[in-house]
Amino acid sequence: MSDVYQGLRAHLDKMPGGFPATDSGVEIKILKQLFTPQEAQMAQLLRLKLEPAEVIGQRAGMTPEAAEELLKEMSRKGLIFSIEAEGRPPVFMASQFVVGIWEYHVDRLDPEFIKATDEYFPFLAKEAFNHMPQLRTIPVEKSVAADMKILSYETAAELVKKQKKFLVAPCICRKEHQIKGGGCGKPLETCLVFGWGADYYERNGLGRIITLQETLDILRQADKAGLVLQPSNSQEITNICCCCGDCCLALLNMKRHPAPATICSSPFWVRADCEACDGCETCLERCQMEALSMEDDVVAVTTKRCIGCGLCVSTCPRGALSLIRKPGYKEDEVPANPMEALKRRAELRARSKQELASKLERHQRI
Repeated sequence: MSDVYQGLRAHLDKMPGGFPATDSGVEIKILKQLFTPQEAQMAQLLRLKLEPAEVIGQRAGMTPEAAEELLKEMSRKGLIFSIEAEGRPPVFMASQFVVGIWEYHVDRLDPEFIKATDEYFPFLAKEAFNHMPQLRTIPVEKSVAADMKILSYETAAELVKKQKKFLVAPCICRKEHQIKGGGCGKPLETCLVFGWGADYYERNGLGRIITLQETLDILRQADKAGLVLQPSNSQEITNICCCCGDCCLALLNMKRHPAPATICSSPFWVRADCEACDGCETCLERCQMEALSMEDDVVAVTTKRCIGCGLCVSTCPRGALSLIRKPGYKEDEVPANPMEALKRRAELRARSKQELASKLERHQRI
């Protein structure tokens, strides 16, 4: 039976987000908690493209009806992704562990699952967040100056106004910390999902449908609460996460890095006007990356730590902080859509692994 879970682990590790093996085998423990042996076998037959049950069933040696029944059940359990539009045959595709299966279990967290994932995430983070960010950082609305050059996919309001269906779900990172008896006390219901993703979350009971106005209100509340806006890393988006530096997996991983600006996807960083600063230190409390400090009673910016979220700008009472574009930032760095983002990320991860293998081979020859 363990062979089927080893096979599933290897299958998930081929995804752009990765699922590496550990010496302790905790990743296999996680898979056994989530998948039955039959589901683990079936999951290995899914690809990162939408396919009907009939096609997947042929690979599994199952009838279309039996395959569809199993695939729908797996989708309801948050193990795979599906689109089930009325009047059309359902289609299914594989899900990464992060971002994907983990987030789909926001309402199924229990102490045993949390303990296993807490042990595993330091290993997974190296694969899930370091090659190309799955999320990108955009500035909160009030931090954007009227005369500033900004693209439509760089502002939250413009991104959400393009959507037709809106859903809000609890933040799984803050919910996990609450279950463990901690947490930051910031708003919980802030995870915004759109389009087919909203359909999936609604079908699985993971959130509630809201209006455009309610969505914009949540974004304003996120600024007030000091939450970083992180949509999916593409020009066309499926979600916007409202993240804190205390609980969020992606932000915590960036915060540990000596230069978060080099591993985040953001076109901006902050600039300080020392003459305008009155030393109130409001901005220090808002910064999630510890990019700001006080020097001679005025604010100083460590640009290599700044991710351009704008939280410090929106609440500076003296207007001493402003966002500017990073020099040399290329607008084509942001993939056009989520599928292109997956493809680009997979290519970068494969190249990184190949380069590492070449280095090891050269080292062994010495």
